[in-house]
Amino acid sequence: MDAIELLTQDHQTVRELFDQYDTLSDRSLVSKRKLALKICQELSKHAMVEEELFYPAVRDASRQNEDLIDEAIVEHASAKELIAQIVAMAPGEDLYDAKVKVLSEQIEHHVSEEEGDIFPRAREAQLDLHALSSQIAARKAEIELPDMQA
Repeated sequence: MDAIELLTQDHQTVRELFDQYDTLSDRSLVSKRKLALKICQELSKHAMVEEELFYPAVRDASRQNEDLIDEAIVEHASAKELIAQIVAMAPGEDLYDAKVKVLSEQIEHHVSEEEGDIFPRAREAQLDLHALSSQIAARKAEIELPDMQA
């Protein structure tokens, strides 16, 4: 599996988690919390490996990629802010579900730009996507996030 396939797999995993969240009832507070924290954890790890490994490789491949990468980093910053707010809250609090929904919409927009613009440019740049995949997988395995308790 190359780096783009690995990152696309992450995107699909998070989409499925958001879909599961959407099916929960207003009374499923414990399940909502567990799922929201899982989403936040997956997104945090994904953003870290993209920012540390994937984006620099794509940026270095061509100056034409700089604006796309800059925009993606700003989108990550916005998502991280929402993630921090969600982690600090409890389901049932005002705006909890709204914040998870907005995070879902932001991530869907971000994913469509990555998959539609950044990933094709990475392929065109003829990066060693298999080596990058190994680096990403290794980095994800070693990332330890602060404990997000349900």
